[in-house]
Amino acid sequence: MSTTRKRVRKAVFPVAGLGTRFLPATKAVPKEMLTVVDRPVIQHVVDEAKAAGIEHFIFVTGRNKGVIEDHFDSQFELERTLAERGKTKELEQLMAELPRPGQASFTRQQAPHGLGHAVWCAREIVGEEPFALLLPDMLHFAPKPCLADMIEAYQAHGGNHIAVSPVPEDQTHLYGIVGVEDRTAKVSRISGMIEKPKPAEAPSNLHITGRYILQPEIFAILERGERGAGGEIQVTDAMIALARSQPFFAVRFDGTIYDCGAKIGFLMANIAYALARDDLAPTLRTELAKLLQA
Repeated sequence: MSTTRKRVRKAVFPVAGLGTRFLPATKAVPKEMLTVVDRPVIQHVVDEAKAAGIEHFIFVTGRNKGVIEDHFDSQFELERTLAERGKTKELEQLMAELPRPGQASFTRQQAPHGLGHAVWCAREIVGEEPFALLLPDMLHFAPKPCLADMIEAYQAHGGNHIAVSPVPEDQTHLYGIVGVEDRTAKVSRISGMIEKPKPAEAPSNLHITGRYILQPEIFAILERGERGAGGEIQVTDAMIALARSQPFFAVRFDGTIYDCGAKIGFLMANIAYALARDDLAPTLRTELAKLLQA
């Protein structure tokens, strides 16, 4: 094991998407700012990264996404009002979650050329070091943060890492799928990647869940601007190219994943996260029972 392996200090969050599946709500409010219980979706994902030890948060934004930057900035009027009204608990929570100066960076993806292009837009801020990539739509719900597991695996194996989770065999055509050397292992070397294969062509039922640790050499591949599915620059295509020269490992995530880019996933995330809270769960269970009996 190398003792000089660079730490994963930075995380990239692509937040430039339009959120068309949630119109009209997302006409004026970014989809990443829709709340799961009382926290925006993007805050939940940043919390995961922070709990895993990430030190620098890089947001790739687009037009009409300024509210995300405002959310991770100090708000003097709000803070002063909370202090004047004696709302100490609320003020302390806001201040504890505020990134330190220089800890959050924002860059713009001027045109929607795909996820790979969004990642490439962060290249100057990431620099020559490994980085985490977290897709904000995908909430990973488990006692231990998904990214924390991945960083542990990276520290042990180096290379590149992708979080994966099993799906029913007949649903592989909906996801990016990886083949692995050991389908039962927590961490296993990836033997192949394929985007949305037919069930008969899928190398396994392990789908890519939106969490990655990538080496900076991927930027040179993305810079070529090669178009893939949908005519966009795809990060999966770049990973397949990088895998020709660097190892990739699958890290199995054993919790529940909620796709908050879809209405049902978003609604289920709200219920699951609320039921995990002692202050909300008892009343929510009662109210849900009433609705189900109606």
